[in-house]
Amino acid sequence: MECILIGTGGMMPMPYRLLASMALRLNGWIYLFDAGEGTQLGWKKSRLGVRGIRLIAVTHLHADHCLGIPGLMMLKAQMENPGPLTIIGPPGIREFIEQNLRIMEFRVNYPVSFLEWSGDDGGPAYEDEQVRVFWHSLQHTRLCLGYRIEELDRPGRFDPAKAERLRIPKGPLWGRLQRGESVTAEDGRVIEAGRVVGPVRRGRHVAYVVDTRPAKGIYKLCRNVDVAFIEGMFLPEDAEHADVKGHMTVAEGASVARRSGAARAVLTHLSPRYAEEDMDRLETAAKSVFEGATIGKDLEVYPIQLPG
Repeated sequence: MECILIGTGGMMPMPYRLLASMALRLNGWIYLFDAGEGTQLGWKKSRLGVRGIRLIAVTHLHADHCLGIPGLMMLKAQMENPGPLTIIGPPGIREFIEQNLRIMEFRVNYPVSFLEWSGDDGGPAYEDEQVRVFWHSLQHTRLCLGYRIEELDRPGRFDPAKAERLRIPKGPLWGRLQRGESVTAEDGRVIEAGRVVGPVRRGRHVAYVVDTRPAKGIYKLCRNVDVAFIEGMFLPEDAEHADVKGHMTVAEGASVARRSGAARAVLTHLSPRYAEEDMDRLETAAKSVFEGATIGKDLEVYPIQLPG
């Protein structure tokens, strides 16, 4: 698993910083979170393929988070057999996409399904054979959603020595036991997987939380994640702007991540008021609160290692 920050900016694209977008890549599939204006530029630079886009999750209907979606959909439509696409987000995301495609008289050649938030912060918004994606409402100037991505649990560790003591021959039976299945030995004994396989191990967990003030829901999304990609739009001395506009400072974002038990925090959705020479100040402010915090960079790739 790896996460690629396509863009780390907020409000408007800059020559040196694209708008908010993060792609999570796992076994060839891509789960995309936000796609602001100009996302295709970063997409091309990062050499990501559009065929693999399985999910687009939108935080909210502000231009710097969703204007890039129609272009990506058109790019995907240039492929043969591009595969289905699911789009989830706040109420209105379906109308936004369909009206854009209708006005431009563009037809996609793959099935598109939509799921809009209905006020339920409970179960997963999306699930496939690899991941579950949860959502929770945040605190912004309009309805905004944060996301938590959980890779499905993995089977426990297989103990070959135990299998040999139980006289289970190497081969297909070992494979079935490793997948959590019971097997029948040649002498008729039924061997439960739990006798040779340890406890289930969790997969990797990632949070994507932008455009919000500190809010209770963020802690649920970021609890004990391997990496939290989290809002850090302003320096602490510009906190009054963050409060009025529904954003967090880098110190607030780092603090929320630390208190949530996140192993790492990557601060993103940076204000266009800050140029590259300001990045050290932003990172110093974040690290003063949480040593595991860094400032995100466009096109940076963040590998997520499996837990032990």
